[in-house]
Amino acid sequence: MRVEQIAVFLENKSGRLAEIASVLAENNINIRALSVADTADFGILRLIVDKVDEAKRVLKENGCTVGKTNVIAVEVPDRVGGLSGVLKTIEAAGLNVEYMYAFVKTSGENAVLIFRFDDMDTAIAALQRDSFTILTGEQVCAL
Repeated sequence: MRVEQIAVFLENKSGRLAEIASVLAENNINIRALSVADTADFGILRLIVDKVDEAKRVLKENGCTVGKTNVIAVEVPDRVGGLSGVLKTIEAAGLNVEYMYAFVKTSGENAVLIFRFDDMDTAIAALQRDSFTILTGEQVCAL
């Protein structure tokens, strides 16, 4: 039920994101979803890729600081209120969203919401109880 995500700490300078994308491309690693958050000095690039351990290895070999965490991928209809329904379930369970990002493969079909919660097990149980579809890493990479 959990999806492995890598986080790369970036210097906030021109071309750094392009370098990382190039390293992954050169090693035939496909990016399925990403998020970038930044401050004045550094950024955090969060990636879901098809070859997590390989990505982590090649990025470290290229001087990157890389971590691996688990996130939850929730599939919802791509319509008004899709996110709201998930957040109501999370609020009712008393959980906190640490961060999230989302993507849509084809407009009007399903969206995939990627979440990191303060209590992942409780979040999974609450989402399943309310009949939300939770995707595996393989399912996310197959989209």
